[in-house]
Amino acid sequence: MTVADTLSARVERASARPGGTITFISGDTATPVSWAALHDDARAMAAALQARGIGPGDHVALLGPTTRPLVTAIQATWLAGAVLVVLPLPMRLGSIDEFVDQTRIRIGNADAALLVIDPDLAAFYEPVPGDPPIVLLDDLRGAHRFEAPAVDPDALAVLQFTSGSTADPKGVMLTHRQILANLDGAIAAAQVDPETDVLVSWLPLYHDMGLIGMLTIPFITGADLVLAPPQDFLAAPGRWVEWMSRFGGTGTAGPNFSYALAARSLRRADNLDLSRWRVALNGAEPIDPSSVRAFCEAGAPFGLSKGAAFPAFGMAELAIAGTFPVPGKGMQVDTVDRKILETERYAAPVDTDRTDARSLAMLGSPIPGLEMRICDPESGSPMSEREVGELELRGTSVTAGYYKRPDETAAAFHDGWLRTGDLAYTVDGQLVVCGRIKDVIIVGGRNVFPEDIERAAAEVDGVRAGNVIAFGVQGRNGRERLVVVAETKSDDPAPVRTAVARKVSDAVGLPAGDVILVTPGSLPKTSSGKLQRSLCRSRYLTDALQPA
Repeated sequence: MTVADTLSARVERASARPGGTITFISGDTATPVSWAALHDDARAMAAALQARGIGPGDHVALLGPTTRPLVTAIQATWLAGAVLVVLPLPMRLGSIDEFVDQTRIRIGNADAALLVIDPDLAAFYEPVPGDPPIVLLDDLRGAHRFEAPAVDPDALAVLQFTSGSTADPKGVMLTHRQILANLDGAIAAAQVDPETDVLVSWLPLYHDMGLIGMLTIPFITGADLVLAPPQDFLAAPGRWVEWMSRFGGTGTAGPNFSYALAARSLRRADNLDLSRWRVALNGAEPIDPSSVRAFCEAGAPFGLSKGAAFPAFGMAELAIAGTFPVPGKGMQVDTVDRKILETERYAAPVDTDRTDARSLAMLGSPIPGLEMRICDPESGSPMSEREVGELELRGTSVTAGYYKRPDETAAAFHDGWLRTGDLAYTVDGQLVVCGRIKDVIIVGGRNVFPEDIERAAAEVDGVRAGNVIAFGVQGRNGRERLVVVAETKSDDPAPVRTAVARKVSDAVGLPAGDVILVTPGSLPKTSSGKLQRSLCRSRYLTDALQPA
């Protein structure tokens, strides 16, 4: 990366590379567009933004589904020298009011100078006094002349709002230099080759993995990209592997739940060719090794190599990529004594056939430009290999902090290192994450990880996989007790509740103080689909859950 590099400069160079295309998927329709043609459209849209007074330093908020106009607007915002803010879409129709409220909060927190909105969503967002000017995506056109502005590599390029359970999401500040440093490191670590790789993505463009990882890497390299809207995948998960086969996909990414769904689809599939698939990045939520194995086994008859499994760690505060494994080696697992891990916070290796064993995916080493260490969450002192503490990171792509949130920024750093809030340890230079510090349930001197409880409960017939939340609450005796909340479609919840309690007790050796079954779609989730444990706990304590 040269000193003068910016996203707009790299996009400009990549668009001149012959042959690169972005293929937009909509249902059964696939529309290929050359990167050069999309760049021409983006220059025209950038000129339209300039005609509306948008220039370097202005914040532009974009709201719309995954379409060619939205992708064009993302590139146009950078070409105009403006700061990009891609706003989340509602997870479900029942949350429209909450979606509008959250959108207005994000727009206000981002100091947006302009809101660009898809025409189909305009009816849901009624402007009020204090809102920035609004323009429809379709109206960003006209015979305007584009004048490429001077852009500072250290100027903000993206405000990436974190998705959490609070009503006041934080805007992660990312500069051109930081994003490019991160992506160049990711490209090197994943051995991306723009000449031969075909990336396939259905991830939402308002999430860092979809926007920074899967879209911006092709933006700046000219690599082929097949881009589908999230709803197409969620409506029929089998389409994902069909796209990989049809377009000769070599790389893709998704959270753990998506690979579990893909495995189910693969067991029913035929006539697929997955022999070119070399990177199946699994991140954004805790990784279940059994789900990864099931995915690899289901894909093997179609030529999928188990070496394609690519468990990784990333976060918005790094732009996206944190630690990557070596491509082609597949998933590596560390199996440890569960009780020692929970009581002594030490990852003592044991045989996989032990009943008290816990298997954890190894997430590779820091990408070029980053360093990691594990520290005691309370004292801040560095810890040795296999000792569990808080993961801290520093390097070329770490954010300077949260936009206009000096309190949150100060709390996020320790001696110049970013505090991730993740409990983790290292083995032979590789990262292993155990869980989130704030989510650990402390019962009887044990630090129980909710992921273990949730996976066990999800195995019960009648429970919707990926829709279980476990947390602790203080009992009348002052001790923490375990609560499990699960979605079910069962017409007879009583036996499901009993089975969940038994399964949890068998899995972690703790009784569930309460098992609540709720209606499908009612568990709180972030805009990126992550379960919100703290919000679910609040609803439980206020009797606000929707019982099945």
